[in-house]
Amino acid sequence: MSTQGEFWDQRYREPGFAFGEAPNAFLAAQRSMFKPGMRALVPGDGEGRNGVWLAELGLNVTTVDASAIGVHKANMLAAERGVTIDARQADLTAWQWPQASFDIVASIYVHFLNAIRTRMHGLMLTALRPGGHLILEGYSPRQLAHRFAGSVGGPTDRDMLFEPSELKSDFAAADILRLDEMEVTLDEGTRHLGRSSVVRMIARLPEHP
Repeated sequence: MSTQGEFWDQRYREPGFAFGEAPNAFLAAQRSMFKPGMRALVPGDGEGRNGVWLAELGLNVTTVDASAIGVHKANMLAAERGVTIDARQADLTAWQWPQASFDIVASIYVHFLNAIRTRMHGLMLTALRPGGHLILEGYSPRQLAHRFAGSVGGPTDRDMLFEPSELKSDFAAADILRLDEMEVTLDEGTRHLGRSSVVRMIARLPEHP
């Protein structure tokens, strides 16, 4: 098992759902974008809150997470909601990412070290079909100050936090429809709480190169 898998297994062994059972608010705000029958990929979906919600809208959903416990809880949540997801346990850095396969990729708080970040974001783009959309929310470096003040959430390593300029560069091959850093108040389970600094992005892969 990978170190990441062990870390998240430990977290997901805790009672309840670490980040809640409701979808991320930014993802949910894009509901008009999602149509039944679309294929969606949710990397790093943990206990399944976002993938299960997309499945409830009629999308065909694949989720991938390093934690076997997270994947198990995602399948349980899907069963409770009366939907099915293709939940896979894998290290995203070693997973064989599909190419040109998905209408939606939802990257919600999936953080990588700078040394591999650009490569991993490139894999997210190549997983999209032409015309597909990538929806991303993550923490900016300003989150470290919020953590110091008592908020909960985000990597403690500055190297894993997103500057908007870095995302603009990583996704230069796509049309960036929205890219904002903003202050929000998060209330997602016990692990994303309080005043937070986040970056939100929507990008579209062009129909033709």
